[in-house]
Amino acid sequence: MTTSRLYKKTLLAVAVSSLTFASQHAAAAGFQLNSQSATGLGRAFAGDAVIADNASVMARNSAAMALFDTNQFSGGVNYIDTDIKITNIEPAIGQQSDVTNSSGTPVPNIYYIHRLNDQWSLGAGIYSNFGTKNNFDDSFGSTSSARAFGGTTEISSINYALSVAYRVNEQWSVGGGLDIVQGSGKLQREAAPGVYALDVDASGIGLGFNLGTVFELNENNRFGLSYHYSPEIEADGTVFVDQGIAGGGLPNGNNAVAGQNIMFSLPSMVEFSGYHKIEDTKFAVHYSLQWIGWSVFDTLETSGGVDLKDYKWKDGYHAAIGGTYYLNDAWTLRAGYMYDTAAQDQLTSISVPDSDRQWFSAGFGYHFKQHHTVDFGFTYLMGQDVSVSEENGPLTLTATTRADAVLAGIQYSYSF
Repeated sequence: MTTSRLYKKTLLAVAVSSLTFASQHAAAAGFQLNSQSATGLGRAFAGDAVIADNASVMARNSAAMALFDTNQFSGGVNYIDTDIKITNIEPAIGQQSDVTNSSGTPVPNIYYIHRLNDQWSLGAGIYSNFGTKNNFDDSFGSTSSARAFGGTTEISSINYALSVAYRVNEQWSVGGGLDIVQGSGKLQREAAPGVYALDVDASGIGLGFNLGTVFELNENNRFGLSYHYSPEIEADGTVFVDQGIAGGGLPNGNNAVAGQNIMFSLPSMVEFSGYHKIEDTKFAVHYSLQWIGWSVFDTLETSGGVDLKDYKWKDGYHAAIGGTYYLNDAWTLRAGYMYDTAAQDQLTSISVPDSDRQWFSAGFGYHFKQHHTVDFGFTYLMGQDVSVSEENGPLTLTATTRADAVLAGIQYSYSF
């Protein structure tokens, strides 16, 4: 079994629990990727909607682009190394009762903010909000159980952002933008060797938007609030679904749904952040609270109204707090902690080791040659053991799942 996390934050998020989409994630609950920058990674993204230490802030809050007095460029990559454990599998699949897999993937990002004048700023960015990759290979077993609860799922998504910010006065700034979400996914499940019960290879584009505001109490204290609307995406391509799945039974090879598209909804997000530099010190504290509307991911269905899988996820949140120490003009030190709640509710899956998660983060930045900065971030993400019980027709499977991860990133930023 190979399981890794894909990025380019934002689209299809489907991985499987018998014969559908879900997600084997590594970075955040559900299939969310918190990986917009290595700078934010080093503080568990605490305060990221308002700190504005480089152009990556536009991914969290467009209004914060107004905080810069020069043009800004930033680009980087985070590497996510996952450790997935599935234990106590009953009945054992392919003579295996325990499965462990480690895998890694890079998650790139790039941003540019252009300051038109004292009031207007424009921004463009490419990054990812959602994504996953989950493959159960031949070593996982060739039995009916293995084919029913395992398979191939590959999802990638890219968010193309175009934003504008306007400084209203010395205290208030507002911003907004368009999010073009492009994604593709591949999903295969076999009813028998070489006989597909589910075969999806599709891609699509959805349009979302974001709104934000920043309030500056003074030069050392400010707050940010942002809203990101995520679209429902209709993905077209090769879509074959045996309707036996929709009825909760085994694939029967008859009454197949072909030529339809896959419909799925992505969660919208609301984030509040604060930043406070303690007067006459080199230390600042910052925090964030983000709500994620996972309840929209209720049922996966085709454009013809055929239900493929019930998920019934619940809305979630994450809370983060961090600190920054400005050692001198060249060096900045960061640390942070995040608590991230699971998206799954009553329905669980061996293919979705979802749980509440804790982030332990640290990082630093080095400012050199006046306009250049390199940031490094590191996070240990600790999940929890989750008891899983799922059914597919006459087949029942129970197991214990756990997903931990290590994330490391580097970010280069230039102001001019």
